[in-house]
Amino acid sequence: MVNNIYKDLKGKVAIVTGARRGMGKTHALKLAQVGCKVVVSDISEEDCQKVVDEIEKSGGEGLALKCDVSKKKEVEEMVKKTVEKFGKVDILVNNAGIAQFKPFLEMTEEEWDKTLDINLKGYFLCAQTCAREMAKQKSGVIINIASVAMGQVGVGFPNLVHYCASKGGIVGMTEASALELAPLGIRVNAISPGVIETPMIDPIKKDPEQEKAILARILLGRVGKPEEVSNLVLFLASAASSYMTGSDVVIDGGWLAG
Repeated sequence: MVNNIYKDLKGKVAIVTGARRGMGKTHALKLAQVGCKVVVSDISEEDCQKVVDEIEKSGGEGLALKCDVSKKKEVEEMVKKTVEKFGKVDILVNNAGIAQFKPFLEMTEEEWDKTLDINLKGYFLCAQTCAREMAKQKSGVIINIASVAMGQVGVGFPNLVHYCASKGGIVGMTEASALELAPLGIRVNAISPGVIETPMIDPIKKDPEQEKAILARILLGRVGKPEEVSNLVLFLASAASSYMTGSDVVIDGGWLAG
């Protein structure tokens, strides 16, 4: 059924950053499942290769590439190697990110810079570099993974001021870049997940009071699964969402509605 719905994705080339584990890994596997050739990118090529091995065991095609998204040269090399291997870039899933819990008054400049460099600057570098390739074929899709912890119409989150600032920036970047890239045939959308079962929420799970408070705000009464976000990635990557660009799609179990 999934393959029939997203049959237009077969043969497309997708880059997924932060794909060695967590949501990124699930996004990569889901895209491969529907026939995409997937570049699995992260800071550990060894871990990325393990994901590619899973893809290939299932009959798919992948490429493991080490890339620190905050470094322009590494991003350019990632895209260059993708084009050398597969001939093009059709889809970018900007997923790489960090969340280091720290009280606002104790946060250092270095901690702020590191979070913004990876979570926001990294998205910019990857999107810009991929968009230049996509423009050559007059088509492409960029999906930016933001968060409900983005302020504005979302929520703030204690001890994650730098993270929230970066995610709010991603939503703004998504809207603005969609304006400029639409004439080039490139769609840009964001996904804002709520609390998803990944290693990133381990600090929350270690604090029973905080975990209880968060679950109380989620209408569905549970954290989300990475696969549930990946289903949305497939939709936004495919022709099923062909009339969508500049959007931020929230998937949070009803957190904001509550």
